[in-house]
Amino acid sequence: MAPSVSSRLPWVDHLRTFAIVLVVNMHACVTYSHVGSWYYMSDHEPSLAAKFPFILWQAHLQSFFMGLLFFIAGYFAHGSLNRRGAASFVRERLFRLGLPTLLYMLVIHPFILLGLNPWHAQFGPAPAYYAKFVRTGRFFGSSGPMWFAFALLIFCLILAAWRIGAPAAKPPADAAAPSLSGAPTLGELWVFAGALGLITFAVRLVQPLGTNVLNMQLCYFPQYIAFFAAGVVSARRGWFLGLAASPQARLSGWIALVGGPVVLSVLLVAGIKAGNTSAFDGGWHWQAFGLAVWEQLTGCGLALGMLALFSRRMNRENTSLRWLSDRSFAVYVLHPPVLVALTMAYRTLPQNPVLLAALLTVTGLAVSFALADGARRTPGLRAIL
Repeated sequence: MAPSVSSRLPWVDHLRTFAIVLVVNMHACVTYSHVGSWYYMSDHEPSLAAKFPFILWQAHLQSFFMGLLFFIAGYFAHGSLNRRGAASFVRERLFRLGLPTLLYMLVIHPFILLGLNPWHAQFGPAPAYYAKFVRTGRFFGSSGPMWFAFALLIFCLILAAWRIGAPAAKPPADAAAPSLSGAPTLGELWVFAGALGLITFAVRLVQPLGTNVLNMQLCYFPQYIAFFAAGVVSARRGWFLGLAASPQARLSGWIALVGGPVVLSVLLVAGIKAGNTSAFDGGWHWQAFGLAVWEQLTGCGLALGMLALFSRRMNRENTSLRWLSDRSFAVYVLHPPVLVALTMAYRTLPQNPVLLAALLTVTGLAVSFALADGARRTPGLRAIL
């Protein structure tokens, strides 16, 4: 008998853990590359030449890792909604996503600003600042990396509302068996990615890179919305596992892995030579158009490649992998203050940005997993982390 959509899939758990490791690495890279924004970045900003490897790496991460998390979330949201019903599903999502987000907004973010930030004196007395922070509702825009949970909660609420008006179809009999029946073809996948690139370019005409609404960078949201919806559709029609095991997923991954860095390097060099690097951020510029289309073509390919790789190579479980998986969400929530504290501790080290980013990634993960383990042993925290 094939397992149901709700059955635990070890490789998906490991893929989520890997994506969260990449999130920690991304923030460590931003700390020393100054490419992007973060709570606390190194005092020494690298030259453009020194930033170039970071730009390549970070752009590739940004192109797929959060979208992939939304895709997986959409897949499991469909099954959870079918099992629980709309009301119970909404309550569970409010608890599992809403409470950790509030914990971050009301406790962790203020702690970083007032307890760790070396410039906390600019905020004035901590009690008065915190009271105003809560009273004015400013905390709603202080979700840090928990913008993901905040956005996912919104997506799930919309899905539940939609389902009330449009009941789910009967699940396919082979919903959890590898099947390509109804799955998009290779051509359809790349048309999807290209169309997503055009939509991303259009959104960045009004929401360029670097802007946000309540800490949500809407310039990336076309992919997040589309991937979440695709995850729901893949569960509804029963082709999630078939797509992951398909030749088109592997081929897309290889094309993106090999071609992505080459195309982006050419695009970046041409854009830099044109003398207007801000044109990549958005607006009616060929740089913005090229980056948006590259991002979605590459991101879709890498996401498919990750599905193929983990479904083939990581569909197993042992004590260590299960331990990491069970604590990965807590690491996602808790890693920002860890990275800030370690960055401050490393200020006196030789300022080699690549080595320091690697050091911060490794030590940040080690400390974050240790804190996550402690949190999961703490009553109250254990329930939401």
